[in-house]
Amino acid sequence: MAGANDHNAFHDDLGPDDESSIMSPRGLEAFSRKVTSTASHLIGPLSDPTTHPHYANAMSEVTRQLRKPTLQRSMFSMARTTPTDLVRSKLSSREIQSRALSYVPEELLHNIPEDDNSYSLFQGFKASFPELTDEGKKHRRRVSRGRKMIEDNAHTSPDSPHAVHKLKKEKSSMMHELEMLEIRKNMASSEIHEIDNKIANLAGMRKIILERLAGLEQEEALLEHDIMDVEGRLEEAQEIAAEAESIALQTPTKSEEDLAVEKDEDAGFMSQSIYEKLPPSTNTTPSKSKKPRNIRRKSMPILHEHFDPGTMIREMRAHQDSVTALDFDAPFGMMVTAAMDDSVRVWDLNAGRSIGVLEGHTASVRTLQVEDNILATGGMDATIRLWDLSKAHYDPHGSQFGKDDEEDDGMAFENPDDQPVDPPAGSMSDCALFTLQAHVDEITALHFRGDVLVSGSADKTIRHWDLEKGRCVQTLDVMWAAAQASASVSTGEGAWRQTNRAPDQTADFVGALQVFDSALACGTADGMVRLWDLRSGQVHRSLVGHTGPVTCLQFDDVHLVTGSLDRSIRIWDLRTGSIYDAYAYDNPITSMMFDARRIVCAAGEDVVKVYDKVEGRQWDCGAGIAGAEEGKTPAIVERVRIRDGYMIEGRRDGIVGVWTC
Repeated sequence: MAGANDHNAFHDDLGPDDESSIMSPRGLEAFSRKVTSTASHLIGPLSDPTTHPHYANAMSEVTRQLRKPTLQRSMFSMARTTPTDLVRSKLSSREIQSRALSYVPEELLHNIPEDDNSYSLFQGFKASFPELTDEGKKHRRRVSRGRKMIEDNAHTSPDSPHAVHKLKKEKSSMMHELEMLEIRKNMASSEIHEIDNKIANLAGMRKIILERLAGLEQEEALLEHDIMDVEGRLEEAQEIAAEAESIALQTPTKSEEDLAVEKDEDAGFMSQSIYEKLPPSTNTTPSKSKKPRNIRRKSMPILHEHFDPGTMIREMRAHQDSVTALDFDAPFGMMVTAAMDDSVRVWDLNAGRSIGVLEGHTASVRTLQVEDNILATGGMDATIRLWDLSKAHYDPHGSQFGKDDEEDDGMAFENPDDQPVDPPAGSMSDCALFTLQAHVDEITALHFRGDVLVSGSADKTIRHWDLEKGRCVQTLDVMWAAAQASASVSTGEGAWRQTNRAPDQTADFVGALQVFDSALACGTADGMVRLWDLRSGQVHRSLVGHTGPVTCLQFDDVHLVTGSLDRSIRIWDLRTGSIYDAYAYDNPITSMMFDARRIVCAAGEDVVKVYDKVEGRQWDCGAGIAGAEEGKTPAIVERVRIRDGYMIEGRRDGIVGVWTC
């Protein structure tokens, strides 16, 4: 035909070189010329049918084919078919897969992750769908057993062709099921590996977020320190301004003669304003400028709540001798420790370093309590001293220690060096408030709440102090109270209750105290726990149960918990006065404290004994657990304190450990 001839002529005119480069100018010119001639032949004038016979022949052939019914039905069917169906009908599945892969970018094909699975995704889908439940599997086994019994009865001959066919079919079905089970096992193993990888990734993310939280809490502590500093300076400025305004308003206008006469008359007396500014003596009422002022933290650290119980946050070399007393105000806050080396140190738990040394006691401090920024210490010199820790010259940024901020940017739960850098001398010189003197022997226990402080001494008395006035307002004689109780109640006891054990000469006469409003609980060396009413000065109730000296106690609105050298901890019901629960240990109890969930105690071991009140279980927390694994023997724990799951413990070698509990 003309089209074929023109096409061949087109190739002949182009030549071998031009055919390979049809987009060249010469090729485009030849192509357009041949297309024009071909179109002229097709749609040119038909006046002479002999000139264009091919067109007439083609049209007649098309007309003849269109008259066939089969072709007409196929054309109508194609008209109703979508383009997608047309493509699907022309392309096989393998060709569709090949074309799909051919359109995937090369970078995606190179980044396909490696998979150790020996089964494809389709095989896994086929193995898990539909997945039979346990009931379905049991039903299938029952049906299979029933079918097998029927077939055995129907076909008694095992070598019959029908039986062989059935057995082959059953074997094939079982082999298929076995293959599917293998695939599902592989899928389950792959899911476990994937979950392990996710857990590892989440653990890494958790560590990063913990570091971020530690940094935020460090910034929070620094900001609160700056706020307290500004508040203190603001109050001082307001007091000075108010005093100046008061003097200006109260000073009348007088002549020089009147002033001279008054000066002569009052020459032997001090003015009231001058008198109030004099520093108080050790046993007098504190001045208004020395009045204790509680400053509560505006935020509470929560970093320790995100660690597993029993995790060590840090360990510090606090003293060179046995720790005799310790306490802290809040997690990652201020801690105060005292030891037999006659020193009292204040610590920043967030940074793990010493803020300063409190100087004033002339002997070792036996007991102390920290409440917000107020500290009370009682020593063997028979004095009680009160301190305001907010007045310490302490830079939490670390510049006063000769360090840069970048070097001191560690996380709060990292362990510092064994020998921390000592703060400069005089950093705590302005913290002393006043001293309370009335006892004639060492102070063995004290507790304060608000403006009320009670102290117990080896002189066998308990003294009630008014911190607002700075003086003793009541003295309670424990021996006299015991004698009065034995005289009023015919119990057969003497003036001092004798325990079953031999008296411990080293035990403190007053082992523990706690006060709340007018209620006072006191534990003494005779094993008795006495509940006093400070309004009347009388013993309201005596709790009998311990057979050794009481060394520690604490109560809330329902229960009172006591620890004793008789190696037991007892929980009392304050509503009935009876024992609610008791726990026995292998060694005497030297220290105990509880929070909302846990009771912790030091029981003569290198670990702290913990009792979880919510879960009802006991466990150990301390350096002795890790020391046993490493072949080390830590020192015995002497003192322990806990607040909101944040625990500190002091040992006989002067080391203090901080733990999550």
